Amino acid sequence: MHRAIAALLLVAGAHAALAQEAVSLEIEVAAPLELRTAGPVVRSRGVLTDAQLRERLANGFPARLHYRVELWSIRKWFNDLEGTHDWDVVVSYDPLDKSYAVVRIVAEQVSVLGRFDRIVDAQVAVEQARRVPLLPRRNDRYYYIAKLDVETLSVSDLNEVEHWLRGDANPAVRGEKNPGTALGRGLKTLALKLIGGEKRQYERRSMTFSPP
Repeated sequence: MHRAIAALLLVAGAHAALAQEAVSLEIEVAAPLELRTAGPVVRSRGVLTDAQLRERLANGFPARLHYRVELWSIRKWFNDLEGTHDWDVVVSYDPLDKSYAVVRIVAEQVSVLGRFDRIVDAQVAVEQARRVPLLPRRNDRYYYIAKLDVETLSVSDLNEVEHWLRGDANPAVRGEKNPGTALGRGLKTLALKLIGGEKRQYERRSMTFSPP
């Protein structure tokens, strides 16, 4: 009995490890002459290739990808955190029209990236590169750290997402309604409970650079 349980744990651990390896988080620093005017470019790959995540999406549970980029300056004793920038990407599946919706939320601004019949097309939208408006201000040595948390939303959160996608999100996108009352503010107040799995976290540090 104990051997069987141990074997199952090993198999589960192997599947989790493979899922981790399939996901990559990338951060690219701007060219030297653009360091003061262009922030880094961040993108993730392979998040929607995870079989467990796809199964949860198919069962009606949205996935939330939370991105955070930090700008650090290098000091003699301790490095200093100079600034941060966060955003979310939410992926949900509608079983009625069998489509995937991808939404990006940045500083309470909602952008609907599209609805897709195939998950591979939704994955392309999720993996869009994004330039982050986080710039150095002095002639110091710096580096960026990109972080990604992948979670599955709870049943109560699903109702919120459906409400936003069908109602509040569209006026917010057009600028006719304060997005703080729609998707942006809603995500900040969600409990974001996991269902059937752990929260997966990824991190990547950029090269060290000095603005000219």
